[in-house]
Amino acid sequence: MNDTFITSQLERWEMARNNYAALSGVKVKTIDLNGTCYKVQFNPARIVSSGAKVDAKSISQRKCFLCAANRPEVQEGMAWGGHYDILVNPFPIFPRHLTIPEQEHLPQRIKSRIGDMMQLAAELPDFTIFYNGPKCGASAPDHAHFQAGNRGFMPIEEQCKRLKGMLLDQEGTATLSLLDDAPRTTLLLRAKQLEEGVTLFQRLYDRLPLQADDAEPMMNVLAMHDTHEGWSLCIFPRRKHRPDCYFAEGSDRLLSSPASVDLGGVFILPIEEDFNKINAPLLEGILKEVCMPYEEAMKLKTKN
Repeated sequence: MNDTFITSQLERWEMARNNYAALSGVKVKTIDLNGTCYKVQFNPARIVSSGAKVDAKSISQRKCFLCAANRPEVQEGMAWGGHYDILVNPFPIFPRHLTIPEQEHLPQRIKSRIGDMMQLAAELPDFTIFYNGPKCGASAPDHAHFQAGNRGFMPIEEQCKRLKGMLLDQEGTATLSLLDDAPRTTLLLRAKQLEEGVTLFQRLYDRLPLQADDAEPMMNVLAMHDTHEGWSLCIFPRRKHRPDCYFAEGSDRLLSSPASVDLGGVFILPIEEDFNKINAPLLEGILKEVCMPYEEAMKLKTKN
C-alpha cells in the first residue's frame, strides 16, 4: 500500500490529522527486563481503547464503530479480500496505523481468519498485522477486525529472530516454537507455505485452554511476511484480560490494558502519572499476571 490513501484521509479528517501530529510529541522511555528491551509510550489519545468498556452490557448499549453505517462520514474504506475494509485508525500508536474490519458485523474470532491475516501480511509487507482477542485488548470484541502498523516499531520483531526456542510442533516445513522470553510468553510460528502455517496455527488453537464463558482461547497475534523467509507469527497466549492494577484504587491504580502492541514490546499508557511511575518490577508483574505461564506453555508440545 502506498501512502496516498492515508495522506488523503489525514488531509480531510481533522481529528485524525491532529492525533497523528501529536505522535511526534509522545513521551517514550525504555525499560530493561531480564535483558529484554521494552518501550513505554505515554499516549493520551489511546484512553479511548485502554479505557473501553467491553462487557456484554456496555457493548449492547453502543453502536458498533466498525460498522460502515456508524463510521464518521469522513472515514473512507478501501475494500480488501472481498469482505474486509482497510481504514485509517484515528487513534494511532504507529505513524501509519490501519484497522481492517470485516464488512459484516461478526464477532472477533481468529481460527477461521488466520489465513486472511497471513495473506494480509504478505500483501502489506511494510506493516505488521495484529489481532487482539475478544478479551485480550480488542475494543470492539463484537466485530471481527485486524490492525496494522509500521514494521520495525515493536521490539519483538527483531527479538524473535535471536531468542532461543523449544520446538513444540511442526507441519511440513512450518515450525512452532516456545521462545525463552520470560516473563512474557511468546510462541513463534514460522512458515513458508500458507497452508502449512494455517494448519499449524489451527492445531495450536485447538490445544490452547478455553476459559469458562469464553468463545475462543485468549491470545494476541502478530503476523509479518518477508519474501525470502516467509511468515513469522508471534502468538501470545493469555490467562487474563486486564491486570489487577487496572481496577485498583488510589496510588495502586495503573491503567494498563495489554494488547498485541504492548506484548510486542511497546506498552501504551494513556495517563502521564502511570507513565512516570511504571518501572521494571511493575512491568514484570503485569506480564506475569496476564500471560500464560511458561510451564503451562511447555505442555503444548505435541507428543511424537
